[in-house]
Amino acid sequence: MLITTIAMALAAAAQSPAAKVDTARAAFTKCLRTDMKKSLEAKMGEAEYEMALKSNCSDERDAFRAAVIAFGRAAGDSEKNATEDADMQIEDYHANFTDKFKDYSSTNTLPGE
Repeated sequence: MLITTIAMALAAAAQSPAAKVDTARAAFTKCLRTDMKKSLEAKMGEAEYEMALKSNCSDERDAFRAAVIAFGRAAGDSEKNATEDADMQIEDYHANFTDKFKDYSSTNTLPGE
């Protein structure tokens, strides 16, 4: 039993860079979805949501950014390129959720679970 627990802990610690990106991406998008739903329920305006979006989910965003940079570096990218890629992916998520917010807001609906 102890050996199994130790083996599982070592496996989790040795998670591949790609797996870390997937895990961090899932946490980031889950936070963004939760935040979007709360903002829709609060009848937040589109401009207000767009401004607030970039400051919300900071822990998840930072973890995702770090994971993408680490993945890029492990794949041989320069620090600059890996950082630019991470920042571009985050901007894409922000734009995507802004568009989703506008769509849901315009139809007065909420996203499904």
